[in-house]
Amino acid sequence: MDKVLMAEVNISEGTNIDLVNEVKEALLSVDSIEVIDIDSNGDHNRTVFTYKGNPELVLEATKRLAKKAIELIDMTKHKGQHPRMGAVDVVPFIPVKNYTTEEAVEIAKRFGKFLGELGVPVYYYEDAQEKEYRKSLPKIRKGQYEALEEKMKDEKWQPDEGPKDFNAKSGATVTGARFPLVAFNINLETDNLEIGKKIVKSVRAATGGFTYIRAIALKLEDKNQVQVSMNMVNYEKTPIHGVYETIKSEANRYNVHIHDTELVGPVPLYALRDVLDFYIKISNTFSMDQIYS
Repeated sequence: MDKVLMAEVNISEGTNIDLVNEVKEALLSVDSIEVIDIDSNGDHNRTVFTYKGNPELVLEATKRLAKKAIELIDMTKHKGQHPRMGAVDVVPFIPVKNYTTEEAVEIAKRFGKFLGELGVPVYYYEDAQEKEYRKSLPKIRKGQYEALEEKMKDEKWQPDEGPKDFNAKSGATVTGARFPLVAFNINLETDNLEIGKKIVKSVRAATGGFTYIRAIALKLEDKNQVQVSMNMVNYEKTPIHGVYETIKSEANRYNVHIHDTELVGPVPLYALRDVLDFYIKISNTFSMDQIYS
């Protein structure tokens, strides 16, 4: 019975495409890995590598990718709109087929030990973390790279793996296992960041919005737009269309229209089933088996 594991590795580089390609080559040096998506964003200055395959091969590919990224990226020089705390910023492992969350956690911890041995402080999150206050990525990453040196002096925020001292060049990495996440961005026809921040408050869990939404407002300088950048951590409990319609309604309050949207990385097919149901009133007789590629 084939086992399939997916990794979504976020590195802190999205403008230097030559560097991104070197990291990509390290990933592709492992045979039989299926690359699903590689998304580089210049405003975020971030690249997300999404791939899947046999769990042991995924682990080996992730080690090679991370080692190359750590070699090439210098966090002392990094600037970008997206929150980050390390060269290899966050590495979630997602069980896809015939693989349990517990097995994915074991892979994450083996990866964490590997990075720690390379001299990178590592924090476990989500299902790989036992301490409740350290399970959430936003809480671990609060203050970002700039606050990390001071944060690591607090005993509560000592890393789970690797050195206990600040690594200026590489920062720190967060890794663990989690439910499939949908990265969904909505770009607004305004350059007013304050409007974006007000809209974010209506959807973000931390400010009374949807329980399973993490969101920030970012300014896209090259497009003269503001983006509501979201991680939907449980699409079954908070569907895409519900978030979209809320943001559309809130934007209308400020006479702002939605320009377009972005889905970053892979999207579970069942996350789109609800979108079909909502917008075209698809009947209950429709089956996912009717979809083919």
